[in-house]
Amino acid sequence: MESAPQYKSPETSLSASGYMTMIASIAAIAGGLYGYDTGIISGALGQISHDFALSHVGQELVTAAILAGAVSGSLICTRLSSSIGRRRTIMVVASVYVIGVLAAAASPTAWLLGASRLVLGFAVGGCTQIVPTYIAELAPPQRRGRLVTYFNVSIGAGILIASLVGFGLQSVWSWRVMIGVAVVPSLALLLGMTRLPFSPRWLVEQDEIKAAREALSQVRDTTHEVRREIDDIKATQARKEQALTQGWRGLRQPWVRPALIAGLGVAAFTQLSGIEMMIYYTPTFLSDAGFGHSAALLANVGVAVVYLSMTFCGKLIVDHVGRRHLALWTTPFAALALFSMGAVFKYNLGGAWHGQLVVACLLIYMLFTSIGIQVIGWLVGSEVYPLGIRDQATGLHSAVLWGSNLLLTVTALSMTQWLGVGGAMVVYGLLNVAGFVFVLWRVPETAGRSLEDIEQALKDGSFLPGRHSG
Repeated sequence: MESAPQYKSPETSLSASGYMTMIASIAAIAGGLYGYDTGIISGALGQISHDFALSHVGQELVTAAILAGAVSGSLICTRLSSSIGRRRTIMVVASVYVIGVLAAAASPTAWLLGASRLVLGFAVGGCTQIVPTYIAELAPPQRRGRLVTYFNVSIGAGILIASLVGFGLQSVWSWRVMIGVAVVPSLALLLGMTRLPFSPRWLVEQDEIKAAREALSQVRDTTHEVRREIDDIKATQARKEQALTQGWRGLRQPWVRPALIAGLGVAAFTQLSGIEMMIYYTPTFLSDAGFGHSAALLANVGVAVVYLSMTFCGKLIVDHVGRRHLALWTTPFAALALFSMGAVFKYNLGGAWHGQLVVACLLIYMLFTSIGIQVIGWLVGSEVYPLGIRDQATGLHSAVLWGSNLLLTVTALSMTQWLGVGGAMVVYGLLNVAGFVFVLWRVPETAGRSLEDIEQALKDGSFLPGRHSG
């Protein structure tokens, strides 16, 4: 096995807390690229459809190509993450972002555009598999939620920038420029990652204990914390080496199953709740419902503003309120907003205020889903899986999330054609109800617990809600 290089302490005057914040901020640029590269299609789709004469099905395929690539990127980066480390994998992802963005911007046909977005999808899926795990494995337990959700906030920032570009620069930029500008943050991510540490947990796996101690010492305040955490990681690693619960084979172990069900279920409901349908297709379905093109794009900006602001609020409170409680308090209101929007469309409610009522329901839905299940979607996946299967499970987590996203995206416009916008909203509302029930029964609270404590809870049978060890 290739030996991991010794990590050299950076010359910085930042405190351990400040340096950890910087690490999370740089790594989270990948989330901004995910948000921008997936979100820009809502503003560029009109120009792309005109240039390539795309039908509804063609629009769905061009939009969904990035999601198909994300599924493969999630799984392939699992092996990369295990073999070359989290940091190097993020650098590979950043390089693929650069290639994919430039290829998409230069595409002469719809088929090549779809193929380029497939390449971009590899990077999107790869970053969502590895960035939350990388941050979680460096972050102290009491700040892990806030730091991992930098990734979510960065996604929201990318989506907002994409919606502002789509609304404000339609008459200035072509769709090629809209897509191509993402090469700048792609290069920033690539260069920034060259200065960051390796994951101490990955280093321990490589038997590089000294390097792990040096990396961890950069983000902990005392040598006592470093010593205790390294001892915990080594003990967990020793148990991993003695057990058969490793790699893909380890996913079949009965004691791991509750974590897989909890994590993969949250991943699925993060997307099945309807969030990406709103981000990708808000201008499209509002235009079909009678809104002017500019009004529809402006509403899309509102969606992005709410998404960003609420994910930021979620970042601030998730360690205090807890992952499980945050989802349980917010999901019912998101479902109610979708049912209300369905009724407004179905029965043409509101009279002269019909349009404002639609937008109000849309924004209320975005408010509650963004601060709830969207905040915990990636976070739970970075916390609940045992070390021995973490690479494989987080890859599967990301693949399930993107697979659910793909399913939703390739059916969204067709569903609105079959059931009307009102009927589609009712379907998404019911999926939110199902998500609430799932979190209530299957997802435990992980706030404030170390990754090693969570793994031990799985082994002693106290992982599920309402279960207690002993």
